[in-house]
Amino acid sequence: MPKSVPVAIFDCVVFGATGDLTLRKLLPALYYRFRDGQIQSESRIIGAARSRLTDEDFRDRACKALEKHVAPDDQDPHTMRSFLGQLFYISIDASRADADWRLFDRVLDDGAVRVFYLATSPDLYGPICQALGAAGLVTEKSRVVLEKPIGHDLHSALAIIENVGKVFSEAQTFRIDHYLGKETVQNLMALRFANTIFERLWTADVIDHVQITVSETVGLEGRGGYYDRSGAMRDMLQNHMLQLLCLIAMDPPVSLEADRVRDEKLKVLRALKPLDPHEVATQTVRGQYTPGAIDGKPVPGYMADLGADESSRTESFVALKAEVRTWRWANVPFYLRTGKRLPSKMSEIVIQFRAVPFSIFPEESAEWRPNSLVIRLQPEEGMRLEMMTKDPGPGKLRLSPTSLDIRFEKTFGRRFPDAYERLLMDTVRGDPTLFMRRDEVEAAWNWVEPILEAWAARPDHPRPYPAGSWGPTAAIALIERDGRTWHEDVE
Repeated sequence: MPKSVPVAIFDCVVFGATGDLTLRKLLPALYYRFRDGQIQSESRIIGAARSRLTDEDFRDRACKALEKHVAPDDQDPHTMRSFLGQLFYISIDASRADADWRLFDRVLDDGAVRVFYLATSPDLYGPICQALGAAGLVTEKSRVVLEKPIGHDLHSALAIIENVGKVFSEAQTFRIDHYLGKETVQNLMALRFANTIFERLWTADVIDHVQITVSETVGLEGRGGYYDRSGAMRDMLQNHMLQLLCLIAMDPPVSLEADRVRDEKLKVLRALKPLDPHEVATQTVRGQYTPGAIDGKPVPGYMADLGADESSRTESFVALKAEVRTWRWANVPFYLRTGKRLPSKMSEIVIQFRAVPFSIFPEESAEWRPNSLVIRLQPEEGMRLEMMTKDPGPGKLRLSPTSLDIRFEKTFGRRFPDAYERLLMDTVRGDPTLFMRRDEVEAAWNWVEPILEAWAARPDHPRPYPAGSWGPTAAIALIERDGRTWHEDVE
């Protein structure tokens, strides 16, 4: 495979450098980009956290993380040594007013692009940015990357946007949603706008409904403190899933220029029908997992994972029905569900087409299933078109469902980069196309917040569901009372 074109020389400062995100995702992503020739040897990755570590200590931790999270076949000893040599570390407590930000002077290159990646709690976004500005560390070629969630609600999101905006312009601010960096998600643009066959079918006349599912088998994984303050709605649906909905529902942009694409996504968010408290009760379901089994092994419930004595009203599962009020999507429901401790780890979008209006085939000749387009984000990124075909052989004509299956890694014969690899390099280039603009963040919170407020006003707790199931039975009823059913993967 040909080497990638290197990006500009840059310094990447990662706050929260000893955390799970840095070790599990960011460092492996940067290693792969270095291995493929996209990161020049003059570039540097600077970890910053409270832990008292030397450069060598940090490199040792990074080495162990790479050995764990990089595929064995990709672990070239010489390349790893060279990459680790570009890592440095600054011990700093960003929450302290007396922190010495001059420590960065020894490692930052005045002429390089500067990427400040905030893999920290959102309440530190404003203080860190203001400290960077006060210390004179922000140059014209600087960018700041903010991990989700942007705030806990609309008020806190606006406060973060304002405080960060005092130091970094909107063009310098990159609000990252790693789902937008997935190859399959980017292929949605090509699928829709480079293929006449699909764009002509992308209307309420042909599509019956859309399903978006993001399921996880894991529980809290030591993130109980964060998760219990956030829940599934803030952690997954308000950002990842609404962004997927936007890419499915948006109209064609006039060009691929970043703001033209984001203009169309914003129109979708603003077209979402608000849910009043009565509709929240009938069109949303929240749940919390109880003890059960995953892959045949017993797992504890939410409260045991949380390690709390008192009960919690935080949801680990959400299912809801949304409506996009445009001509293209009139009367086409969007069903979204996400949760922890579900039977499989999976992210997929199902475009369910309408059934044929009249069949010329005898009922006994077919196992009828309306056409659907299944877009798989993970695992095994790809797309599958499910259609009816004739069974081969002589005798009476019989029909059965058949799939036209495209699995990207198998089809193209090479490894597909992780989403963070693409997004980190886009940040260095200054390309904001796959990042959220501030008005997108505001619009998403404007739609989600009334749902959260309606839940908070209700006396009931999230509905229990056994770990290893597909959530509360009410989630099944949510879609089946409309005469539809959740998609089940059929190979």
